Amino acid sequence: MSSPGAGKTTLLAKTLAALRGSTRVGVVEGDIETSIDADRLSGLGAQISLLNTSNGFGGECHLDAPMVARGLRGLRLDELDLVLIENVGNLVCPAEFDVGAHHRVMVYAITEGEEKPLKYPVMFRSCEVVVVNKLDLAPHLDADVALFRRNLASVNPHATVFELSARTGDGLDGWLGWLRDRLPG
Repeated sequence: MSSPGAGKTTLLAKTLAALRGSTRVGVVEGDIETSIDADRLSGLGAQISLLNTSNGFGGECHLDAPMVARGLRGLRLDELDLVLIENVGNLVCPAEFDVGAHHRVMVYAITEGEEKPLKYPVMFRSCEVVVVNKLDLAPHLDADVALFRRNLASVNPHATVFELSARTGDGLDGWLGWLRDRLPG
């Protein structure tokens, strides 16, 4: 989960590339319209099931469990070790709906402002992991990652935090290690 443009799809692409050959991955790709994100992920070794919320769901700003169940039908689950769900970009609605996931992860971009955990506490409270993304932009911004982390801790002191740049791949190892530690066997 994340706001639009925080880097969910870029992080997924880097994750799929890193896991290719070692982990069989499926992705339920949620978006209101288009196949742009699903197209970006195709060819990276994962099964992709596109779920446009405008098709039969009225253009919802989030996924919910029945939608994800429909998306899962587009995957050969018996051939997978891991299923990742990319929710619609939004800091409000996705936090309020259980999609049946074992873990909830959100991507926060440092371009969004350090106050986001205070303004959207439901989203930040609902996550087990917060990936702080776009750190490669830090030299060009007045972003205060320490203030963001303090604000996050005030609403979710137990969140695991990974700081990285999905674009460059810097810092990706911690995220990948966390993910691999949760794989079966």
